[in-house]
Amino acid sequence: MHSYAAPLRDMRFVLKELAGLEQVARLPGYADASPDLVDAVLEEAAKFAATVLAPLNSSGDRAGARWDKQAVTMPPGFREAYRQFAENGWAGLALNPEYGGQGLPLLVSAAVQEMWKSANMAFSLCPMLSIGAAETIEMVASEDQKARFLPPLVSGEWTGTMNLTEPQAGSDLAAIRSRAEPQADGSYRIFGQKIFITYGEHDLAANTLHLVLARLPDAPPGVRGISLFLVPKFLVNADGSLGEHNDVICSSIEHKLGIHASPTCVMLYGDAGKGAEGYLLGEPNQGLATMFVMMNAARFAVGLEGLALSELAYQKAVAYAKSRVQGRAIEGSAEPVPIIRHPDVRRMLMLMRAQTEAMRALAYTVAAAQDAAAHDADPAERERSAAFVDLLTPVIKGWCTETANEMANLCLQVHGGAGYVEETGVAQLLRDARITTIYEGTTGIQANDLVGRKVARDGGAALLGLMHVMQQTCATLDEHGSEELARIAKPLGRAIDALAQAAEYIVNHYGSDVRGVMVGSVPFLRLFGLVAGGWMMARAAHAAQLHIDAGRDFEGDATFCPAKIVSARFYADHVLSTAMGLARTVVNGGGSALDLAEELF
Repeated sequence: MHSYAAPLRDMRFVLKELAGLEQVARLPGYADASPDLVDAVLEEAAKFAATVLAPLNSSGDRAGARWDKQAVTMPPGFREAYRQFAENGWAGLALNPEYGGQGLPLLVSAAVQEMWKSANMAFSLCPMLSIGAAETIEMVASEDQKARFLPPLVSGEWTGTMNLTEPQAGSDLAAIRSRAEPQADGSYRIFGQKIFITYGEHDLAANTLHLVLARLPDAPPGVRGISLFLVPKFLVNADGSLGEHNDVICSSIEHKLGIHASPTCVMLYGDAGKGAEGYLLGEPNQGLATMFVMMNAARFAVGLEGLALSELAYQKAVAYAKSRVQGRAIEGSAEPVPIIRHPDVRRMLMLMRAQTEAMRALAYTVAAAQDAAAHDADPAERERSAAFVDLLTPVIKGWCTETANEMANLCLQVHGGAGYVEETGVAQLLRDARITTIYEGTTGIQANDLVGRKVARDGGAALLGLMHVMQQTCATLDEHGSEELARIAKPLGRAIDALAQAAEYIVNHYGSDVRGVMVGSVPFLRLFGLVAGGWMMARAAHAAQLHIDAGRDFEGDATFCPAKIVSARFYADHVLSTAMGLARTVVNGGGSALDLAEELF
C-alpha cells in the first residue's frame, strides 16, 4: 500500500511564488516566520505526517473509535500519536504566543494542516476543532476565561469541540432548543441534546471544552436568540486543576461510511438532571455570529481536506500506475507496459495532478489573505483582504471538496478492480472524502452563500474586481511573448468571460427569479472554482517561466518549472474547457429544473 509523502517542493513553490510568504512574514507579529524557520517547520511536519500519522490511517479505519458506557476509546496508536503531536507543539502552531502558541502565520499552518489531513484525516479533525475553539475563545471570552481555559487548549493538553446541530436543527439553527438557565454565581446550567459532534468524547486528552449554542430564558425567537457557552467535560478548579465530571455525557457514537477513527458523538447536556455547568462566551443572544467565525474557519479547513485527499489520491494513483504492468502500448510494444503508458490513464493522472496543484495554490493564497486581513497595518488592505477571503471561502469549501470526490473516484478508476478491494486503501479514501461536501455546510449551502450573500448582494462588485485581476494575469502572460504562456492565457480569458456572463445573469435576475437563479448556484460555484484555479495555474506557469528565463532551477530541480507549465497547459485544455458549459447551465438551466410539477416526482 502506498505511503504518503508530503509534496514539499510544490508546497514551497506555492508559498514563495504565489501566496507571498515573504510579504506575509513582513506583517506585524510574523517577524519570526523566516524562510529558514518555515522550511524547518515544513520538513518536521512532513516527517511527523509520514512516520507517525500515515501508518495509523488504515489501521484506524479498520479498528474505528469504540463507544462503551459513555466512554470512547480511540484506535490503537492514536493516543501515543496525539501525545507526540501536543508535546512537539503542533497544537498551537498558529495560535497566540500569549497563551503558549507558536504564533506562525495561517499560511504556514495551512500547509502543515494539509499534511495532517493527507496522512490521516480522521486524526486531523481533533486538532482542527481545537484550533477553532481556541480562536473563538480568544475572540470573545473575558480575560479571566482566557487565562483559565486557553493555555491548556493551546498546548493540546485539552481539546475543543463545536456543538451546533440538534435532531430537529441541522442547517436551520433557528430551531435550536437547548436551553441555558442562569445561576446566582454567574454560571449557567445547560440542558439539551447535540448530535454529529466530532470528537465530542475520546481518550486523547485530559479535558474537552465544548462550545455549545443554547437559548437563555428570555431569548428572542429564531437565530436572534442564540447564545454561546463554554461547557467543560471536567469542571476546572480555581488553581487550574480538574474537578468533578460535568453533567455532560456521550450517549452514543455514529456508525459511518468513512472517517471511522473520528468519533461522531451524540452529546447529552443535563442528562443527570442538574444541568451541565457552562459559562457565557461574549454577549447574550450573539452566539450565532460568534460561532460563524469558527464555522468559516472550519469551512476553510474542510476545503484543505479536499486538497489533502486529492493529493493522496494522486500519489496513490501514480504509484499504482507506475508499478502495474498490464497490456501492450497502444502504438505497439514487444512486452506489456506499466499502465501509466496508456493514454487514458495518463489523462486521469494529469486531471488529478493539475487540479490538485490549482487547489493548493488557491487555498494557500486565501490563507495568506486571512493573515493580511488580521494583521496588516493598513486598514484599507485589511478590508480588501477580508473581502477576498469572504468571497473565496465558500469556493474553497465547495469546489475543493467536490473535486476531491472526483479525484478519489479517478484514483479508484486508475486502480481498476484492485481499487474496489479494501486492501489497497483506495476505498477508504473514497469513503473518507464523501463527508467533506456535507459537513460544515453542504455544497448547496456554500453555493447559496456565494450567490446570495457574496455576488447578488453587492451587485457582483467584489467578483468583478477579482475578475479584473484575473484578466490582468492573462495580459501578463500574453505580454511575455512565450507561445506556451499564450496557450494558457487564451482558454483562461474565455473562461473568465464565461464566469462574467454567469455573474451578470445572477445579478440581473436574482431579485425577479430567485428560484431560477438558485438552481444554478452549485454550477456557478463550480464555475468560479475552476476559473479561480485556472487563474492560479496561469500565475504558476508565469512564475515558472521567469525561473526558466533566468536560468534558475527551482530548488535545484531542473524538471520542476517545465513540469509546472505542462500542468497549467493541461488545466487550460481539459478543465477550463468546461467553463462555457457551466455558464450556460447557470443562465439557461433554471426553468427545466423547476417546471416539472411536484406530484410528478
